[in-house]
Amino acid sequence: MEIKVYTLNAFAKTDNGGNPAGIVLDADFLSAHDMQKIAAKVGFSETAFVKKSNKADFKVAFFTPKEEVDLCGHATIATFYLLANKGIIQVGEYTQETRAGILNVECRNDNVIYMNQRNPEFYEILDKKEIANTLNINEDDIMNELPIQIVSTGLRDILIPIKSLETLYKIRPNFDKISYVSKKQDVIGYHLFTLETEYDSTAHCRNFAPLYGIPEEAATGTSNGALSCYLYKYGFVLGGNTENLVFEQGYSMKKPSEVLSSLIIHNQEINEVKVGGIALNIEEKRINL
Repeated sequence: MEIKVYTLNAFAKTDNGGNPAGIVLDADFLSAHDMQKIAAKVGFSETAFVKKSNKADFKVAFFTPKEEVDLCGHATIATFYLLANKGIIQVGEYTQETRAGILNVECRNDNVIYMNQRNPEFYEILDKKEIANTLNINEDDIMNELPIQIVSTGLRDILIPIKSLETLYKIRPNFDKISYVSKKQDVIGYHLFTLETEYDSTAHCRNFAPLYGIPEEAATGTSNGALSCYLYKYGFVLGGNTENLVFEQGYSMKKPSEVLSSLIIHNQEINEVKVGGIALNIEEKRINL
């Protein structure tokens, strides 16, 4: 049996940027074994399978090459961008049934896709010396005005403020040490950022998650959602400018990516967190089961 798989680069800034995902439409006839086999053949970090749902507009299952996972942000962006591109959905709000629950997804003009995340949770503030050691940098390379802190809008990450773009580009981390700290702190990984940017963006980022087999990732939706909330909490994003945040990522990997974020503020509190973007390079491939 031959299966049609679409491939897209989510959060792409350029044709060679973004985070790749595979998409299979009309996947109701596929078993979990079939989907796992297809995901392994596609080989991307996640492949999404779109099915009918009696609870939401769509049911979406996400598989890595090795196992099914509850949710994937960049594959969600890619899935709904493809649905919009094919005219299956129009501008408006939709729901997707996932193993993480029923989640809202919004299709805006020009097929920009936004997905909801959880409201932020702020955890421990970490020692600057230990973190600097894992990154092979000096403590002075880390900003004094902002803390190194664990923040989550669904996944726990360590947010690390770096003083300059030049320093951020030059960082050559010790992945064994990052894995050790990540395991100790029960986080996915490190999300480094600087307020110096290539373009007129909110921040420029790098993301390391070696504990989960990802030395560096080109675009990370959950981490930038958490970063948006963190910057608002500490006064680096003002209330009047929270709905159009832009984060650069992937440049150090030569995969320029752009993650959009929107915070809805009510009575000075974060009421809603959305992360979005586009996808580029829609291609079709055929896979034999």
